[in-house]
Amino acid sequence: RKHPLTTKDIDLRQAIDMEARILGSVADLANLIIDTTHLGAKQLSDQIKERIIQREESSISLVFRSFGFKHGVPVDTDFVFDLRCLPNPHWEPKLRPLTGLNQEVENYLDDQPMVIEMFDELSGLLKRWIPRFEANERIYMTIGIGCTGGQHRSVYAADEMARHLRNKFKVKVELAHTVQDAKNWINLPS
Repeated sequence: RKHPLTTKDIDLRQAIDMEARILGSVADLANLIIDTTHLGAKQLSDQIKERIIQREESSISLVFRSFGFKHGVPVDTDFVFDLRCLPNPHWEPKLRPLTGLNQEVENYLDDQPMVIEMFDELSGLLKRWIPRFEANERIYMTIGIGCTGGQHRSVYAADEMARHLRNKFKVKVELAHTVQDAKNWINLPS
């Protein structure tokens, strides 16, 4: 890969020297330094797990991030699922101001056969592939679940999927509900 500090006027050696100067102050603050000079990728991964993550067995951490496509797709996602084809609670006047965490919205979506069908299929896909990513030394994955505004369907589905997979895999699961319109709600607690 191209070093991020190289330009047409800065070669690789100069870029590495610049990086060392920039990160020097960070290294002074570190309470753990891993010398990677003679480590392979597997050895480095094992040291990080042992020293930083402090677990010997590999166990993947999952983050379910709900979002609204009208605000953009989060860049840090490994999987992105689009729920805009599902019935939208936004068009029900009494549900419009609520979120996917409200019981009324949950009830509405639970009564929609397409929602149940999509949930079952997405669950099956994740149940099948997450262990394969974990077996391939992945320790962290972000799963983006989006709808139009990021308020109803995606929040509901991220919450349900997180609960379901937390029970299925017994792994660490986090939720991040994000909407750009801060006057309504932002970063709902998991």
